[in-house]
Amino acid sequence: MQFPESWLREFCNPLLTTEQLAETLTMAGLEVEELKPVAPPFTKIVVGEIKEAVQHPNADRLRVCQVDAGQGALLNIVCGAPNARVGIKVPVALAGAELPPGEDGKPFLIKVGKLRGVESQGMLCSARELKLSEDHGGLLELAADAPVGQDIRAYLNLDDTLFTLKLTPNLAHALSVYGIAREVSALTGAPLKQPAFPPTAVKYQDRLPVRISAPDLCGRFSGRIVRNVDTQAATPQWMVDRLARCGQRSVTALVDISNYVMFEFGRPSHIFDLDKIHGGLDVRWGQAGEQLKLLNGNTVTVDDKVGVIADDAQVESLAGIMGGDATAVSDDTKNVYVEAAFWWPQSIAGRSRRYNFSTDAGHRFERGVDPGQTVEHIERITQLILDICGGEAGVMDDQIAHLPAAAPVVLRVARAAKVIGMPLTQAQCAEALRRLGLPLTEGEGTLTVVPPSYRFDLQIEEDLIEEVARLVGYNQLPTTPPLAPITARIRAESQRSAFAVRRALAALGYQETINFSFVEERWERELAGNAEPIKLLNPIASQMSVMRSSLLGSLLQVLKFNLDRKAQRVRVFELGRVFLRDASVRDTDTTVAGVHQPMRVAGMTYGSVDAPQWGRKDQGVDFFDAKGDVEALLAPLQASFEPAQHPAMHPGRCARVILDGKAIGFVGELHPQWRQGYDLAHAPVMFELELDAVLQRAVPAFRPVAKHQAVERDIAVLVTESVTHAALMAAVQAAPTNGLLRGAVLFDVYRPKQAGGGMGEGEKSLAVRLTLNSDEATLTDEQIEAAVQAVVGQLVDQLGARLRA
Repeated sequence: MQFPESWLREFCNPLLTTEQLAETLTMAGLEVEELKPVAPPFTKIVVGEIKEAVQHPNADRLRVCQVDAGQGALLNIVCGAPNARVGIKVPVALAGAELPPGEDGKPFLIKVGKLRGVESQGMLCSARELKLSEDHGGLLELAADAPVGQDIRAYLNLDDTLFTLKLTPNLAHALSVYGIAREVSALTGAPLKQPAFPPTAVKYQDRLPVRISAPDLCGRFSGRIVRNVDTQAATPQWMVDRLARCGQRSVTALVDISNYVMFEFGRPSHIFDLDKIHGGLDVRWGQAGEQLKLLNGNTVTVDDKVGVIADDAQVESLAGIMGGDATAVSDDTKNVYVEAAFWWPQSIAGRSRRYNFSTDAGHRFERGVDPGQTVEHIERITQLILDICGGEAGVMDDQIAHLPAAAPVVLRVARAAKVIGMPLTQAQCAEALRRLGLPLTEGEGTLTVVPPSYRFDLQIEEDLIEEVARLVGYNQLPTTPPLAPITARIRAESQRSAFAVRRALAALGYQETINFSFVEERWERELAGNAEPIKLLNPIASQMSVMRSSLLGSLLQVLKFNLDRKAQRVRVFELGRVFLRDASVRDTDTTVAGVHQPMRVAGMTYGSVDAPQWGRKDQGVDFFDAKGDVEALLAPLQASFEPAQHPAMHPGRCARVILDGKAIGFVGELHPQWRQGYDLAHAPVMFELELDAVLQRAVPAFRPVAKHQAVERDIAVLVTESVTHAALMAAVQAAPTNGLLRGAVLFDVYRPKQAGGGMGEGEKSLAVRLTLNSDEATLTDEQIEAAVQAVVGQLVDQLGARLRA
């Protein structure tokens, strides 16, 4: 909401500076987002009249003007503007004047000089040179009655400030200059100028037939006919200036009048060309398939969820949002119908967004516009039309179908004091509410308020408490230190923080992403195998309608977004919450009944293993790269992996991650079906783990470094294809080596192209390197041989292995 300070002070003029007024409004909940001067600083620029204009003797595009600037003698000024002519009044910068600063920030000084050999004693100014607008087509022409010699700042009221307010949706009553003045009066005690709406003299008794067929759409519809108007009349300059300072450009006189009253009193209205209306008007819900060409040129299709105003032939207007082109006033209009209505807020809310535009009228109606002032505001509009465009007014037609009933709201003084956090008396509360113009009755410790028709936001006790708090003043709230003990929460040594997990993944080359917790329902079905996700009652977008049960869909979207922008290598992770149905969960301060909300960490990698470099050939990531990242993330804890199935992962390249005998997540390659569906050149590899398990870590245990040299021995055994790496390592570690086995690693896997050479069908060769050592003495050959034989024996007994010849 933008408006000039001078207009506000016409209704309420407190003894406050501009900055103090802005602070008062902000502290009362009407946040002043910006203060901006109407015009930049400049000096010695006055109203002047061109008395003579002749061609410059040495330049085709310049004229030599004799200008009366109230200085006693005419000034000789050279000007190149195309509209410089005798008789017009324009701004004149006198010698010594300072024009607004340019791009370098320095003011432009006007001096007496010569232009092509002719002395120029000043400068005639355009609106752009004064930084009043971007119009640079010629000189700024002033009204014919502008007093010659008067300072241009005083004449155009340029020593004014534009207020820009950032209003919350509950402050619909402050979406007008008068509404804000009403707030200022309550906050400061300055008198409020009450507007007068004298009845217009009626010349006609005829009415336009109007029927309200949808009382749940429109509660009140007021209107009148005005005949013989001059639609080509010029809008007065004072109205043009005020509209411009509210951010609204001048269109035509009738449109400007409608907009002016909207900014003045918050009343959107519409003016129809009476002669273009077929029969009467019907206020109703739309019908499927009906179309309407709007004033903005768009043609929209309505349905039974959108309110319309229709005549006997077609739809003529979108109710409470925008008028139609068919009945718009034009230069040929002679007779008009002025309409002001009360539209139920819930019947207007969200309708304009269906058509991808918004209007000032819709913005106000969906928040609530006073239903009790339609007739008075039409009287104001009518009087402006008669004053500016002439004409003769018809009788007022006011139809009331269904108005909101004012439900009393009770304020308990003790409750208000408790919520606000400061001692309050009943007298203080009553005074605050009366200053706001709220009718109330007092009881024993209670105040009962019947909200006026313009206050749609007063519905419950907390609304009145807020009014009391902001009238008493938020800056009056006492500073109360907390009384609860403050105890430091120390994390157990066996647990690391979520930030440590983030740093670990960043060290592995991953970049963190943060995504919405609500996702597409298709992702849940395809990537999480969740046929019944938790649905949102009011999604912010149709494609974000359910809560996620997996982080993989969000990461896949991030991957696709980057690949579409030619990224070659993507490594991303997210640490976030998922939402699972669980009937055992009960409502608490941190939980919601029926919903389990664990934290998970997930990562996805695509492209090359390493960034481009000269020392290694380019190699794409595979399952084992992601598995290695998971192992590094969990270290020093050691996880095991077993083949598994996951809806998002390749059936043969997916593993379940097991830590301390408990499954904590999955790692694998994207399923070929989804790789094809998302049009990916290569399959990304991903993992998703329970965060609680990842946060666990072993408490460091220190032991001395071995004083004796370790011994390494390699063994190769033949086993069946079904034997896994995990089974092999488990058997090796279980061998009775009397503590001499310090480490084992698989370093070779061999599968022959065809059976032979001592290897049977379906067999493979696994080569393991054993590390042996003792803390007591150097190992002897006998000890080494005994330990190796113990490992081999264990492999034979447990896995049916045999030594490879």
